[in-house]
Amino acid sequence: MKCLCSFYKLVLLLLVGFLYSCKPIPKKISQHFDESAKLENRNPIFEGWYADPEGVVFDDTYWVYPTFSNDFDKQLHFDAFSSKDLITWQKHENILDTTNIKWLRQALWAPSIIQKNEKYFLFFGANDIQRPGRSSYDPNDNINHYGGIGVAVADTPVGPYEDYLGKPLISEFYNDAQPIDQFVFKDIDDTYYFFYGGWGHCNLGRLNSNFTGFIPWDDNNLFKEITPDGYVEGPFMFLRNSIYYFMWSEGSWVDGSYKVAYSMSDKVTGPYKRIGTVLESMPGDIANGAGHHSVINKIDTDEWLIVYHRRPIPNEDRDHRVTCIDKLEFNADNTIKPVKMTFKGVR
Repeated sequence: MKCLCSFYKLVLLLLVGFLYSCKPIPKKISQHFDESAKLENRNPIFEGWYADPEGVVFDDTYWVYPTFSNDFDKQLHFDAFSSKDLITWQKHENILDTTNIKWLRQALWAPSIIQKNEKYFLFFGANDIQRPGRSSYDPNDNINHYGGIGVAVADTPVGPYEDYLGKPLISEFYNDAQPIDQFVFKDIDDTYYFFYGGWGHCNLGRLNSNFTGFIPWDDNNLFKEITPDGYVEGPFMFLRNSIYYFMWSEGSWVDGSYKVAYSMSDKVTGPYKRIGTVLESMPGDIANGAGHHSVINKIDTDEWLIVYHRRPIPNEDRDHRVTCIDKLEFNADNTIKPVKMTFKGVR
């Protein structure tokens, strides 16, 4: 009889334990799990709608300079973000806005920055300049009849930035390239190369010593066209293992066809032949419309990261883009592996 009572007691204890284990997770523990998930998922790297990010390293700090991704007539300022560890980002608000650029009448976007002689030069597209002969040109709306690529300057990475020239650095259409989406590359011989161009054309120029203009090429032209197959916009370059990697965006920035392709050369001027796609929309529920990127070399390593924008899924707004970072890896022959978009980002 004693054994039977002991048996019932054991069954009762097991039943109570089972029922207790089925209770909802206490709020404090649940909150802990939520915070852990936030730490695991680092893409996007900061809150808000931001696109066209330029990643760069100044001293021991990582910086990202993006477009404020909103309706075109609301893209009136730039914010910047800095981090010591690529995880925690500090927002620096309104480092440049349209009130500092008197000739800017519509919007500014796609910033690109470089340091020279203890000054920081911030290049940007402005006014979405059009020209006669294109369907987008309206002779009765002169707000975008003037504009192009501007440049602002400051003593620190966060500014305040002021208009450097009082006019666009480039306001004409050379080789039918719209003057937008610029990138400045400093070569090992201290030459500053200037890549830019929309409408499916990419030009290359050489900045003069004070960044007020360009050094002509041997044929006396200021720019030479280097457009590879598939190029649309968003040029970028980096140097690794004595190889010049030239990259760009293809497709349409307003939908899921947007992607990043690349080529390789042993000199900065090319020629550049398309090798393959690096980054593109992924099936599933991560994101689409991935593109207009830049590349960061992690400090004191041979680890590389791609900084880019993408559209979350679901998403109904073409301007709702976020900035993300994922690994950029290489094959044994120095070609680039396709990038895997993640929510986790980099550690």
